[in-house]
Amino acid sequence: MKQVKTVASATNFKAINVGKLNEVSDYVLELGPDVKIPGKVFGGQALGATGGEFSFQVFQPGTETGFLHTHKTHEELYFFLSGEGQFQVDGEIFPVSEGCVVRVAPAGVRSVRNNGSAPLIMLCVQYKGNTFTADDAADGVILNEPVKW
Repeated sequence: MKQVKTVASATNFKAINVGKLNEVSDYVLELGPDVKIPGKVFGGQALGATGGEFSFQVFQPGTETGFLHTHKTHEELYFFLSGEGQFQVDGEIFPVSEGCVVRVAPAGVRSVRNNGSAPLIMLCVQYKGNTFTADDAADGVILNEPVKW
């Protein structure tokens, strides 16, 4: 099974590499002895992320999540990086393809499927909903020092 690799790490950062996106299908997420999801890898824990989680997932043609799900408090952003498929939220089905981004509130009943002819690759970012404020939009601090490479 493919493993996430650490690229660099220090006090204020960690960098990982999950590999080429066309190799995400080499991962298997094991949620228990009877629940294995092929082609999915989480990265937040490997990075030591403290405010959210993310995963890459690939759906081969003709495959789908196989279940509907919601969240208790987490909102999700789904970024579609390649391929074509369909997304379902609360029974509404719509097309997704490279460049599409879908936001789903915690209570949204969701699922994804690949009804195309090529792998459907997505990045899902999960974070606690209803926490971002106007003050957060101005959280960045631009430093008055030159960038040195």
